[in-house]
Amino acid sequence: MKKKYPPLRDYIRTGALVLFVGINPGIRSATVGHHFAGYSNRFWKLLHESGLVPKPISYEQDVSLPDWGYGITNLVARASAGIDDLKPREYVGGRAALLAKIRRYQPKVVALAGVTLYRALFPHRVGKRIRFGLQAERLCGVPLFVLPNPSGRNAHCPYQEMLKAFRRLKRYLLSFTTTH
Repeated sequence: MKKKYPPLRDYIRTGALVLFVGINPGIRSATVGHHFAGYSNRFWKLLHESGLVPKPISYEQDVSLPDWGYGITNLVARASAGIDDLKPREYVGGRAALLAKIRRYQPKVVALAGVTLYRALFPHRVGKRIRFGLQAERLCGVPLFVLPNPSGRNAHCPYQEMLKAFRRLKRYLLSFTTTH
């Protein structure tokens, strides 16, 4: 029998600049109770090195993301060793829950951590090339930004390419916040 883990807590405030969305928590994240806590996960390093947060932070400080204007959640709440363990119905339920969160909290931008997550939300894009950055699609009218999945399992995407995408989000936010 597989061990069940409690879901990770969402950290988000109404009107957040960005709602970061992961696919689902990994086992380590669920075990320690923090987002993007895998040993080889680069999310927190990318946040700092891109300038999205002013100082280095770790997964243990995920609760502080709203202090910088960010929120964090997952499409699927259930922890698993990998996305292959997830069932199609979990994606469907997760999509409905994510849309409800977007309507409730009204972030300025939704940032998806990975192309796989994007394709789960927009199945008509399966098989098509997806570029990191701002997308034509929106969720509940909110601009959608695709970032590389920062997991260490995403070994085919070089760190510098990830950093470039996170910096592009930072530039987009600067233009967005100065013109809106």
